[in-house]
Amino acid sequence: MNKKIKFFQSISFKIVMVFIILLLVALEIVGANFVNQLEKELVSNFKEERTLQVGFLENTLEPILLAENKADIQKSVADLITEFSGSGVIEVRVIDPNYYILGTSDNTKQSLVGRKSTDPEVQQGLLLGSSVTSQYIDPLTNDRRWKLVSPIIADNGTNDVLGVVLLETNIESVYKQINEINIIFLNASLIAGALTIILAQVISRAITKPISEMKQQTIKIAGGDYSGQLLVHGADELGQLSMAINELSNKVEEAQEITEAERRRLDSVLTHMTDGVLATDRRGKIVIINEKAQEMLGISQEAALGQSILSVLGRDTDMTLRQLLETQEEMLFDFSTVDTPLTLRGGFSLIQRETGFISGIVCVLHDVTEQEKIERERKAFVSNVSHELRTPLTSMRSYLEALSDGAWKDPEIAPRFLSVTQEETSRMIRMIQDLLELSRMDSGKSNLQPELTNINKLFDHVLDRFDMMLKSEAYVDKHYAIKRDFTHREIWVDADTDKMMQVLDNILNNAIKYSPDGGTITCRLMETHNLVVMSISDQGLGIPKKDLPHVFDRFFRVDKARARSMGGTGLGLAISKEVIQHHGGKIWAESTEGKGTTFYISLPYVPYEEGDWE
Repeated sequence: MNKKIKFFQSISFKIVMVFIILLLVALEIVGANFVNQLEKELVSNFKEERTLQVGFLENTLEPILLAENKADIQKSVADLITEFSGSGVIEVRVIDPNYYILGTSDNTKQSLVGRKSTDPEVQQGLLLGSSVTSQYIDPLTNDRRWKLVSPIIADNGTNDVLGVVLLETNIESVYKQINEINIIFLNASLIAGALTIILAQVISRAITKPISEMKQQTIKIAGGDYSGQLLVHGADELGQLSMAINELSNKVEEAQEITEAERRRLDSVLTHMTDGVLATDRRGKIVIINEKAQEMLGISQEAALGQSILSVLGRDTDMTLRQLLETQEEMLFDFSTVDTPLTLRGGFSLIQRETGFISGIVCVLHDVTEQEKIERERKAFVSNVSHELRTPLTSMRSYLEALSDGAWKDPEIAPRFLSVTQEETSRMIRMIQDLLELSRMDSGKSNLQPELTNINKLFDHVLDRFDMMLKSEAYVDKHYAIKRDFTHREIWVDADTDKMMQVLDNILNNAIKYSPDGGTITCRLMETHNLVVMSISDQGLGIPKKDLPHVFDRFFRVDKARARSMGGTGLGLAISKEVIQHHGGKIWAESTEGKGTTFYISLPYVPYEEGDWE
């Protein structure tokens, strides 16, 4: 797609901007450093010059201040500082050690002579015997002023402070000079910037012209036109790139012819294929994927093309392309998710030229999810049934052999052995009946006979039977209690009464089996706006978290030894789940280890009002 590039997005613009930015950065660094150093140098020179003038004045004032005739000091000082002048000097004052002003060069301030000075810098200079400097802004003129207070030290060996000289100068001229230099530097920078833009534009054109030609040529190649050739402008990197593009054009043309021939052959193979088909190049990168394969693998054609076939099939971590080429065996690929099982069987074959050169791989995918599921269920069923039947049969065989060996003659042992044999027989009969019931449900032959049922009374009836059972001799040493927590509103549900009683019996039997002596079984009945929910909670050991998702699986037992000793078949909860699902409801369990388990049953219902019965 030959999309027009805006100027500010072009390489020319970027090159010019790079040059300008580099120039600005360089000028900023050089200029800031130059101006800063210049300012320091000019200010320093100004202050040194004023300091030398004050030093000369101090040397002249020293013998005057040491003279014994004090009456002539003020006149001598006045005559001396009147003649004192210098660049920017505003005023010169001389103050004695007692803070009295001996003289000033400002004619407008002669009235201050003989008065005490209140200037804090003067006081500081006299107290410390050292120079004091300060800079401030004149509030009237807004000019910068620099003040120097320098002590006059006696040169007679006593180092007494004879007074101080206060010099006040206008330093604004120095800063004006610096500003003029800044303006000159700014003008020079603007001229340099303009020249840089012109130079950068010339350089960018020399670079972008060959690039533009390369772009046009690559667009032609992308459109299938391989006839054009780039003009090589030089032997630099751009020239080498131009030669590389010319060579690429020739090779792409050859490759395109080969690819089209291969594609036509593969398309003819895929025309009547109903299974998933993937084809790769010699590097194992997918070049063809039909719609069935996209549907099976859950991937679009755009995402699959160019990807490694091993990566798409999820085998890139445990297998290499070389191993795939060498084995060419059928493999199973499991793409199952939590909600959707999916197992694919892939068959591989090589695409070879007459010379034997391998130019690609073809993979044909078959959906074998149902076959694998049936095979797993068959193996699991045979294993579970064999295991469940072997245990009672082995037990019966042992007891029957004992009876055959003469135990039938013992009046005490024989009845007990026969009783155990009868119990094991009954257990096998129950398991066979449960298996037949599940088989009928799986085949859809177990038809429900729903009728409008008062679920409150049905649940009460089942609990009443268990209350009577807990009072029988079999539980005389146990102290179980059943607690009821029902809604006061009567709830009517379309349900098969016998099947629902079978479900409640299964759950309550389990609750009693696994409840500790003295435990309480809590049964609740509640309603929502469109569901009735029954729950049965025990105070047993609970179900481990890892086992909770499997409690409704066929033949699954959390505590296999205990469940088998209590006569369980491992099918009760599986049957209960099938019954509830046939009613359009749900059954699930929640458990905390060490605290107990709660089974929930929810059934859909439509609330009935009294007017509905009329």
